[in-house]
Amino acid sequence: MSRIGKKPITIPAGVDVKIAGNEVTVKGPKGELKTTHNPDITVAVEGSEIIVTRPTDNKEHRAMHGLTRTLIANMVIGVTEGYKKELEVNGVGYRAQKQGNNLVMNLGYSHQVIIPEVEGIKVEVPSANSIIISGADKQLVGQFAADVRKKRPPEPYKGKGIKYVDEHIRRKEGKAAKGAKK
Repeated sequence: MSRIGKKPITIPAGVDVKIAGNEVTVKGPKGELKTTHNPDITVAVEGSEIIVTRPTDNKEHRAMHGLTRTLIANMVIGVTEGYKKELEVNGVGYRAQKQGNNLVMNLGYSHQVIIPEVEGIKVEVPSANSIIISGADKQLVGQFAADVRKKRPPEPYKGKGIKYVDEHIRRKEGKAAKGAKK
């Protein structure tokens, strides 16, 4: 049995879970999320827990068992606590600001980089070099953060660019002076 797949998901107070066929809907204080799963995998609500089971030990069923359980658990956490990614903007003249529903960044290009806010995502800019992306959908928050980071990934020499707060950039040494190494 899958260790992750057989763990029951506890439903916190204030969260409503509905299962219709192979579609699971989770509604909570931070929003409503829906997902569909493999029709072979069985999802059931028993009391205040969600149980995910599989029909056989087939390789595909084993893979889908843990995946389905994790996706549903992420939805429950998302509608109760939410997810958050923090980005840091490093570089001389690099800065971010919020204008209406757009994230506007100066990243050393000849133009400003403008990214519109996506539905279900909240972008905050507490300072000129800090961006906080939050929302209920873990996948959507991570993808939006990756899209923002992609506009100017950190480079290894000076560390300029957009990086995650907890990310470590491996630094490289620059060119050595002529005749310094023998």
